[in-house]
Amino acid sequence: MRSKFVIVDYIDGMRSKTLKWIVLTATLLIIVIVGVQLYWLNMIYSLEQKTFNINVVKSIRGLYEDVNIMDSPVNHLQDIIEHPSPDYFLFRTSGVYEKDSLVWYLKDELNDFDVLTDAHVGFYSSREKKYTSREYVAAAAARYDPVVSPFPVFERQYDYVLLYFPHRNRYVLQQMNFWFISSVVLFVVLIGLAVSLFYFYRQKFLAEVQKDFVNNFTHEFKTPLAVMKISSDVLLQEKIIKQPDRLHQYATIIQNQTMHLQKQVERLLQVATSERKELPIQRTPVTVNGIIEEAVTKIQPLAQEKKAVLELQLPEDNNYELLADRAHLELAIVNLLENALKYSPNPRIIVSAGKENDHIFISVKDNGIGIDKKYHKKLFEKFYRVPTGDVHNVKGFGLGLSFVKRIIDAHHGSIDINSIPGIGTEFRLLLPGN
Repeated sequence: MRSKFVIVDYIDGMRSKTLKWIVLTATLLIIVIVGVQLYWLNMIYSLEQKTFNINVVKSIRGLYEDVNIMDSPVNHLQDIIEHPSPDYFLFRTSGVYEKDSLVWYLKDELNDFDVLTDAHVGFYSSREKKYTSREYVAAAAARYDPVVSPFPVFERQYDYVLLYFPHRNRYVLQQMNFWFISSVVLFVVLIGLAVSLFYFYRQKFLAEVQKDFVNNFTHEFKTPLAVMKISSDVLLQEKIIKQPDRLHQYATIIQNQTMHLQKQVERLLQVATSERKELPIQRTPVTVNGIIEEAVTKIQPLAQEKKAVLELQLPEDNNYELLADRAHLELAIVNLLENALKYSPNPRIIVSAGKENDHIFISVKDNGIGIDKKYHKKLFEKFYRVPTGDVHNVKGFGLGLSFVKRIIDAHHGSIDINSIPGIGTEFRLLLPGN
């Protein structure tokens, strides 16, 4: 039989796992793309810094051509131009020149080579060991307030001119506006794609839930309806009137299955209107023998149809009691019995019970096709079915064992499996005693 909680399980289980996978994948993808984008931004920033330095050096070289500030010809720029720190450049001077003329030509050269940020110019005297004067060069495109701060003294044995660019970093970052904007646009697009993916998945998921609801709801009532059909076929036989005991037996089966279906519908409606994720159970004192016998009675018509041999090995004193939800625990046993019938060509099923320390065990053992040990851990996952052997010859959604485990977990018990391929399988339920 299939659980009345399959839709809740599906939503709480499959969607949760899938959503986590989608969120994780999207997050990793965004992290990778953002990481690559940051790497390229850093590379572009370094390139802009290098370009700025080159343009300043070109401007100084042009200045040497415009103004006679050296007594000897300039052969190697690296011998007369220094870059002691990112914001400072100094170049050697030795001739007689007009400072105002030098500042004017320097501004012109900086504009020609697109160094469009403000600069401070200091004139250092090696004889006086200090800056003798200071000028401010305002670039046409600069929008910064002049920064007045003392120049660091780089002691040299010759005169030099110091160039200080106080807003160098801000200027370089402004040159990267296109890359910053494109990065932001890319990030927004990625977020939009992730949100769209999530939205479309959600719509697709809701459509699949509606479809699966019909399939699972139909499968939910397959076994009771099959039992009722077999019983009704027996009641339609003419000779059944002459067998009152048998007539009463199958009429009782139909009555029990009808009541069972009614309870299933009521509980399904309760679950559909409930937001609780835990399986709601109502514990009452039940006897182990009684609940096993009721489960066997409900599965009896299917067992007779498959000519199965059902052997009960129950405690003789019938004093073993549990605080359990009778309907749910009975449903768990029925699920195990149904699986034993489905996966056994010539079913021989042994149902036993007993005490083990402070717990009570219920065992369902069959002579079916068995399950390889590597699949045991996944048997209780929703929608999982063993992918090998003859298992796929049997229809089903892989929900029964998942629901059995959920019932046993709600009772604070455990479920173990022992199986040998080709020999059979035993499911052992261990529940706290009363």
